[in-house]
Amino acid sequence: MSQLPWDDFRLVRAISEHRSLGGAAQALGVNNSTVFRRLNALEEALGVRMFERARSGYLLTSAGEEMVALATRMQDSITDFERRIAGQDVRPSGELRVTTTDTMFSHLIVPLYCSFRQKYPEITLDFIIENRILNLSRRDADVAIRATAEPPETLVGRRVANLTWGIYASQDMLDDIGVTLEQASVETPKDMRWVGYGEPMTITAAGRWLAMHWSADKLVMKANTMATLAGAIEAGVGAGLLPCFIGEGLKNVHRLARVELDTSIGIWVLTHPDIKRAARVRAFLEFFGAELNKKRKLIEGEV
Repeated sequence: MSQLPWDDFRLVRAISEHRSLGGAAQALGVNNSTVFRRLNALEEALGVRMFERARSGYLLTSAGEEMVALATRMQDSITDFERRIAGQDVRPSGELRVTTTDTMFSHLIVPLYCSFRQKYPEITLDFIIENRILNLSRRDADVAIRATAEPPETLVGRRVANLTWGIYASQDMLDDIGVTLEQASVETPKDMRWVGYGEPMTITAAGRWLAMHWSADKLVMKANTMATLAGAIEAGVGAGLLPCFIGEGLKNVHRLARVELDTSIGIWVLTHPDIKRAARVRAFLEFFGAELNKKRKLIEGEV
């Protein structure tokens, strides 16, 4: 029997992950009939079945499990090789995958992008906007800008600032409830309207803080994204808790108080050790590390 091609390993792994031919076809970028034909050809050539066809989907046989385990080891080796080769780049050029949150992208990264582009015109940034932390070891992304108390041990990088929060309210809302900024800053008005966090943000430090300090009957709106919450505060729907780097940029909005929810949480610029010396990675880390550090007072609410 001739040596099995890598595509056969990818095929079996994809079917195993999705438990269906359709899901595997979509992941591999082919049609269902191609996946069906290739799986039948593979099983016929090997003389064993890779999957049991069940109501719940395609389930691995013992032979299939061995093939998936080998495919995973092969993929890990390929990824490791790619990281090491990428780490040998000497010229700041090429594509760089950057993962961050939507709020950091909008309020911290976008304002700096044009300057970065002017300095490094041959680097293309591919942004992956995710609130969950992607796996940089498996090259889901090359670099990350994240708020965290403790980055994974597998990553290296720089802490650029502590993440500080504030209570923000629009002038329109203060006028509506008939209090001055000075009064609201000294003591929270009993008629203050609040906008809070919806699931899953209720379990965050900000969500827990809000729940501890104000009862649910004071909330006039909840939202599960920081951008939506900021928009509601700016529109005068209610007061709310925001990171200072967001709140300070809102129009006609005042900070009533500075709140340190968790002093251990900071904003980090991170990458994997194997690619930290690549020219484009080094350029990104140095540029955004330095520029975000210049915004430290804004991020820490000292403006």
